[in-house]
Amino acid sequence: MKYFEKIFFVVFWPFSCLWSVIYRVRRFAYNYGFYSRKTFGIPIISVGNLTFGGAGKTPFILWLGEYFTLQQKKIMVLTRGYKGKFEHGHGVLKGGRQIGFNPEDFGDEALLIGRRLPTSSVVVGKKRAENFERYFDLEKPDIVLLDDGHQHLQLNRNFNIVLFDALLPLKKYRVAPLGYLREGLSALRDADAIILSRADQVPADKIDEIKKYLSPYVTSDVLWGEVALKPNCLMNSDYQKVMDLVDLKNKKVFAFAGVASPDSFFNLLESFGAIVEQKRVFPDHHAFKAGEVETILQFSRDNNLLVLTTEKDMVKIRRVSADREILFAEVDLKFLAGEEEIKNSIHHALRKEW
Repeated sequence: MKYFEKIFFVVFWPFSCLWSVIYRVRRFAYNYGFYSRKTFGIPIISVGNLTFGGAGKTPFILWLGEYFTLQQKKIMVLTRGYKGKFEHGHGVLKGGRQIGFNPEDFGDEALLIGRRLPTSSVVVGKKRAENFERYFDLEKPDIVLLDDGHQHLQLNRNFNIVLFDALLPLKKYRVAPLGYLREGLSALRDADAIILSRADQVPADKIDEIKKYLSPYVTSDVLWGEVALKPNCLMNSDYQKVMDLVDLKNKKVFAFAGVASPDSFFNLLESFGAIVEQKRVFPDHHAFKAGEVETILQFSRDNNLLVLTTEKDMVKIRRVSADREILFAEVDLKFLAGEEEIKNSIHHALRKEW
């Protein structure tokens, strides 16, 4: 450990311990009835993580939503609507609409979910238990997906899924501010399934290393899954397919992103043979300005570059630019391991509600 890292560890270790203890006591209080949880008579699945930043929660919500929609179930997604106006209030949007909702109100992820799950409803607001009660009679869902729900302990759930980004170095598995963990790994005792996302972007021994590292903190019957985030095509701002990913080979690209893991997006493009000549990283959930987008477009035109961004960023870009030159990669989640076991376990956990 370098000298600076030692100083950093010594200075911030007490704060990390305090943070960990606070969250452990909070979880203990909910698990043992000192604080009450609201219970509802329909199935609730939580999709969350222990780390700050992106671990693939939204793609997993979409995978679950599409899976249950095929079984003729009406889905309600409870999400915070991060950085949207309704984050500190409440709002509902109907799925399947491409226009008419503002990401400044609902947040980018809520609009993305609504577009991809056409028969769902997406309820926005950080007080998710209260919002569920508020909109239940209006929407009458068959199943509820609780987005970013592992720390949202006020709401009882039937099945807990926790995601980890396989690209995250193990040295980051410390409670903030020493690392990227929101709370200690002991919180994994409440997980029914652990999903390692972007598992295709790391060697097999890294997957084994993560499992070995996390195993002391999980229950003996926890399920393990491995998933990849695979783009299926490139689309323009009107959500029209423009080209397949294989058509990226040897094309020169300006790629930009305002997401938690921009490098994974850039690596994805390069894996399809794109030559990423220019990269620009914005903060996660960045609210794009027209000038920023136009600068990128003009540079790309001058240098004959294809302009690519992420699906989540396109939700906000469409508010300031309707230029069809900007393309985004629509991403689907693909299981690499554990799919059938996790499906069976979810159905077993939810059967008493159906």
